[in-house]
Amino acid sequence: MRVVALRWAFRLVYGLPPRARRLLAGPEIHLDGQVLDLDLQLLGRMGALLESSDGGTLDQSVLAEQRRQADFAAEVAAEPGLADMATREVTLAGAGGPLAARLYVPASAPRSRGLLVYFHGGGFVVGSIAASDPLCRLVAAQSGVRVLSVEYRLAPEFPYPAALEDAIASFADVRARAPEFGADPELVAVGGDSAGANLALVVGHQASARPAFVLAMYPVTDAERSGGSRELFGTGFGLTAEYLEELERLYLPDGVPVDDTRGAILRSDDLSGMPPVYLSTAGFDPLRDEGEELAAKLRVHGVPIVARRFPGLVHGYASFTAVSAAARDATLDAASALRAGLSLVESRLRRVRGVDAAAS
Repeated sequence: MRVVALRWAFRLVYGLPPRARRLLAGPEIHLDGQVLDLDLQLLGRMGALLESSDGGTLDQSVLAEQRRQADFAAEVAAEPGLADMATREVTLAGAGGPLAARLYVPASAPRSRGLLVYFHGGGFVVGSIAASDPLCRLVAAQSGVRVLSVEYRLAPEFPYPAALEDAIASFADVRARAPEFGADPELVAVGGDSAGANLALVVGHQASARPAFVLAMYPVTDAERSGGSRELFGTGFGLTAEYLEELERLYLPDGVPVDDTRGAILRSDDLSGMPPVYLSTAGFDPLRDEGEELAAKLRVHGVPIVARRFPGLVHGYASFTAVSAAARDATLDAASALRAGLSLVESRLRRVRGVDAAAS
């Protein structure tokens, strides 16, 4: 009942004319040559989803409640019209034991044998397949690609490298069992948002069998940073610099190991050999600079990459598609890139396999 009431409240507020929403949101916010999206500014003013998902102060004693709140916020913000998508609960092999996962099969999926292994955001501490459910439905519907969302282990109960090892193991398991999920092993991609984007990028870099494509939305790529976007957008835009530090402390209690930079992929000496990457950043995100630095480094190392900055958006924008048209457009851009990227790989496979068949 509470979910329904809150959804109606959001529809009422966001159904107002732009001028009325501007009055509620306050004057335009200009920073670093960018203008904050009106609807996300209004969301921040309402003190709603931004704080319940990635903002505020992390108190380990109430961590379970914060995780429940993240799931609840996702349910409130879910877009209408995607509830009927076919889903199936499955179990994958993780590094420390079985992992729960959820498979999303869009109506158009039979046309494609592609599959996206998806890792949710939440700073490696919060988040779940429930919290990422609306986003996975939207990506699957727009891309026409099956999406398999993975419930990897979270810190502080399981600090680094548990989440990363689960990501690598679950990707390998999905690839080995791809036909069970209606997919071609050569068309299995990885993706995620925020912390999950970090996991997807490292899987793309470290997996013994290379993913077909990597989709990374507003990734965390380094740790223990200061200055730059972490300072400029460190307060007032949902995800705060202080909260980031707390998340990093829980995930990497001893910092990034000197002999293992996988926890901070930006520090890797060699990124060559990675599959094609789609990487997006948000203009008002404390993580913006490190995401864009990684995009530049990938180019230097010869990795095919499409990099996008969405200047008016904030961290976590893919969770706010029901209230912000700009956030929805940015999320659909990622889904479209996934569809195009896997289509190119599929076309190449058909040519190669056709040649092989003719030769035999």
